[in-house]
Amino acid sequence: MLSRCLFQIALILCLSGAATAQVNIGFGGTPHDSSQSVEVTSDSLSIDQTTGQATFIGNVIVVQGDMRMAADQVQVIYSDVDGSREVNELLATGGVLITRGVDAAEGSEAVYTVGTSMLTMTGNVLVTQGSSTIAGERMVVDMSTGNGTMGGRVRTILDTGASE
Repeated sequence: MLSRCLFQIALILCLSGAATAQVNIGFGGTPHDSSQSVEVTSDSLSIDQTTGQATFIGNVIVVQGDMRMAADQVQVIYSDVDGSREVNELLATGGVLITRGVDAAEGSEAVYTVGTSMLTMTGNVLVTQGSSTIAGERMVVDMSTGNGTMGGRVRTILDTGASE
C-alpha cells in the first residue's frame, strides 16, 4: 500500500512539470536477490577469448530469480575478482522487456549491474504496474529497494479510482 502511495505521489510530481521523477518501481513488490545465478538462453552465442565477454544473440531470455529479461541481444561483461571471472553487467539491446511478477518495463536498451542490482533503461521506457503506467526516456532503478528515477519527457496516466 505504501509503495503504491509513493508511486502515485511520484506520478503527481511528473504531471507538475518535473523533468525527473522519483518513482518506486518495486517490480514484484519484494526486494530482488542479485546473488542468485543468472541463466541465459538464446539462438546463438559469441565469445571473445581476449576479453572473456559473451554476446548472446537472437530471442535472448535472461532469468535471475524471479526477474526475467528478454531482448534481441545481450552482452555479458565480466570482472576479475580474486583471480576468477564474475558476471558484472548485462547490456541488453533491441526490444528489451523486463518483468517481475505482473510488473513490467520495456525500452530500447538496458544495463543491469548484477552486484548492485542497479537497472538503467533508455529509449522510450514504459513501466506498467497494474493499471498504472509511467513513461520517459531514461529510468534508473535499484532493484533491491524499488527506488528509482524516470527522466526525459515523463508521461503518465493516473488511476483516480473513480468509477463511471
